[in-house]
Amino acid sequence: MADVDRSALEKLVRQVLLEKLGGTPAAERPAAHGVRCVAVPRLEVREQDRLDTGRSGDRVWTRDLFSLEEAPRLGCGLMVMEKTTFPWKLTYDEMDYVIDGRLDILVGGETVSAGPGEVLHIPRGSEIQFSAKGKVRFLYFVYPADWQK
Repeated sequence: MADVDRSALEKLVRQVLLEKLGGTPAAERPAAHGVRCVAVPRLEVREQDRLDTGRSGDRVWTRDLFSLEEAPRLGCGLMVMEKTTFPWKLTYDEMDYVIDGRLDILVGGETVSAGPGEVLHIPRGSEIQFSAKGKVRFLYFVYPADWQK
């Protein structure tokens, strides 16, 4: 037991309790008026959030923070990438706010990079590559919210 990282263990216990009890902290529950707060530093991606880029070796996860019922026009989620580059064509407008790490967008022979506290805008119709040399965590905001249609 001495080899276990206490903070990792606490995080795991908190996550399991929330999942098993079927609840979320009060601040994260939608109120009757629809206003909701999500504590991003506590939010983690899960294996079920893995994004299929078409290549099994890519390490990419996305987790929507709000459902289409909660936010039908503007989508928002957490994306995590580790040592991965993959192509993507946007059929929607996207803004990315980097929390940790460095996110590179490869477009038109150039690299546009953002680090913690910086925001990227990627217009609809862009053909890009998302790229991370290490691990990056960022929030994405997309319009329209139902970008997969």
